[in-house]
Amino acid sequence: IIFGKKGFVAKHFIDLLNKKKIINKPISSKKINLLHQSSIKKIQKLIKEKDIIVFISALAPVKNLEMYNKNLKMLTNFMMGIQNKTISHLIYISSDAVYSDSYAKINEKSDTDPGSLHGIMHLTREKLLQTVNTDLTIVRPTLIYGNDDPHNGYGPNKFTRLVKRNLDIVLFGKGEERRDHIWVNDLAKLIVIIVQRKITGIINATTGKVITFNKIARIIKKISNKKIDIIYTKRSGKMPHNGYRAFQKSRIQKLIPGFKFNEISTTLKNIYKHY
Repeated sequence: IIFGKKGFVAKHFIDLLNKKKIINKPISSKKINLLHQSSIKKIQKLIKEKDIIVFISALAPVKNLEMYNKNLKMLTNFMMGIQNKTISHLIYISSDAVYSDSYAKINEKSDTDPGSLHGIMHLTREKLLQTVNTDLTIVRPTLIYGNDDPHNGYGPNKFTRLVKRNLDIVLFGKGEERRDHIWVNDLAKLIVIIVQRKITGIINATTGKVITFNKIARIIKKISNKKIDIIYTKRSGKMPHNGYRAFQKSRIQKLIPGFKFNEISTTLKNIYKHY
């Protein structure tokens, strides 16, 4: 059962489940609105013994206290709905935003002292879910990109869309921040493996490699072969995460040695063709 049917990650995950002919039941907010008290009884009727639940439902990114409170309300109603139920496996899709900023490479045991409401929200949800009596997996993805990203956030998808429209790519500063990026298809594949092999605990969905936004822009420009410019602008504030957020290899790469994340240079070609 998937909570969060229409989300960016959920859509790719559900598509992959269907391709693999894995029985699944996606739940949209139209069917069960987790913000409403009525969702508790609906969840109680829906959940059967030994079900596997993947919880992806969230209002994100969290930008204010109202969004923060709504996200906690959603999870609270969900937890009230599953109490007294024997769930086989619960997978929660969180975020790397729960980690403290660090100049050292981050791993699953690194400090969690987030400096954003978004990170605090996910960490609070994680803590609440750890009180549920079931096998729990917490997946913490880094920056996610891929086909049909609805957020159009600063990075691969926004840059690609600009170039497709013959518009210049505008960078914050010189785009020198070094960040890890994960392709949504890889994340979907990872969640499927976690479900199939019942992998539990905390898993970072990270490639272990960093790349600057400047380099991403230059790769897209090269792929397009268009005469667009990459424009540098003066920053209005500090670089997020001090301009550096790197990760050690994830537990998943140790648990499943054959699992590999796609190189961003390859996936950007796929995204460019899609748009």
